[in-house]
Amino acid sequence: MNFLAQFWHAVAKVFDLPRRLRGLTDHRQDPRIPPPILWTTLLLGAVLRVPSFLQLQKETTRRGMQRLLAWSGRLSDDALAYGTEQAHLAELRGLLVSVNRTLKQNKAFEAAKINGLLVVGLQADDPIEVSYGRPIPGEPTGVSHRDALKMDWSHGHNMAVVNRIGRIGYMKGGKAALWVDEDMADVFTKHALAFIEREKDRPFFLYFATHDVHVPRVPHPRFVGQSGMGPRGDARVQFDWCVGEILKKLDQLQLARNTLVILTSDNGPVLDDGYKDDANEKLGNHKPAGPLRGGKYSLFEGGTRMPWLVRWPAKVNPGVSDALVSQVDLPATLAALTGQKPETLGLADSVNVLPALLGQSNTGRDHIVEHAGRLALRQGNWKFIPPGQTRDQLGPWSNIKVPEPGFLFDLSSDPSETRNLAAQKPEKVSELSALLEKIRGQAVPQ
Repeated sequence: MNFLAQFWHAVAKVFDLPRRLRGLTDHRQDPRIPPPILWTTLLLGAVLRVPSFLQLQKETTRRGMQRLLAWSGRLSDDALAYGTEQAHLAELRGLLVSVNRTLKQNKAFEAAKINGLLVVGLQADDPIEVSYGRPIPGEPTGVSHRDALKMDWSHGHNMAVVNRIGRIGYMKGGKAALWVDEDMADVFTKHALAFIEREKDRPFFLYFATHDVHVPRVPHPRFVGQSGMGPRGDARVQFDWCVGEILKKLDQLQLARNTLVILTSDNGPVLDDGYKDDANEKLGNHKPAGPLRGGKYSLFEGGTRMPWLVRWPAKVNPGVSDALVSQVDLPATLAALTGQKPETLGLADSVNVLPALLGQSNTGRDHIVEHAGRLALRQGNWKFIPPGQTRDQLGPWSNIKVPEPGFLFDLSSDPSETRNLAAQKPEKVSELSALLEKIRGQAVPQ
């Protein structure tokens, strides 16, 4: 079971979701659970005009998908297990569910919108076929039809073509069910608002995963040009609108005071991530990761330290916390919030950090394992990156080799990770290296 499936399986236990819904997100609460909970995700680098939230979601990998999948009408358990990379809409028994999964090499091909386990608009005589091993004969690709693309690719995203945009993975069929990137934000937000309106008189749980900040960045025409930074910036303006509409709905329904809103991201910022969308060229003096080093795919803090924003006016006072917390702590933390038994979660690494989440304590967990292809470790203000390769910079990237015995940084005085203290602090390197190996040895087999 990959991380995301395991994570949502645990969340499902917290909220006692029926077995059929586990791993897919979203639930209406029973009367025992005090606050409505609204969950939102974004990618780092978004421009936010609305204050205080939090973030969730982890990118996961499903290895070995070389065979051809064929979907016709109702999705099989196999197809649901593999899922889709981009946040595609699903409604199960009137519940809003955004499916955001990944396939081979942390990437996947967007299958189609899902509604009640059915692909919306899919015709039985035109089943969907997806391949990651070879092109599908007779189907256009980003290579064969490059001149016809409305957004050109820079690397990787040159297989199947949907909406005149190259994608990762090859696809055939499902013509009546294909999506339009420019409409995604409106569709997702419309269903989220309808869900909140429908459930306003009882506790609810909403997981809202936006497409806006992931590639391909193709915002609705009304947002084009709004940022002056090209499609990447305009998509963030669109994301800001989505969040604003949801918060506005909570205000209109007088739910804001007792609704816990959490905003977070799955990884750090990225500029050119496969398309020629001027992300590097129009960056200007903006620094998507702020003072942090690196970005997506990097073990440096710019790749692994995420915005973690919380709003619950009835319980949480405005402020800034240095507590060390992880997204994997959300199941145990929400279990504590809702009076559930954490021992039934099935996530050994999840820690109850509720006092930190509510701003009642500046102490979170003792240490946290960071992941970007390899593992690194943070304990308090100390950060250890073992020897090996990792990404550096943001645009363009560079790959650097971390020499023996590894990198050691004191983030309290060096948040940008520019001063390697490994030579001066060999005992700390040994301590953190041993702790990381111990954690590796405690890993629960999947």
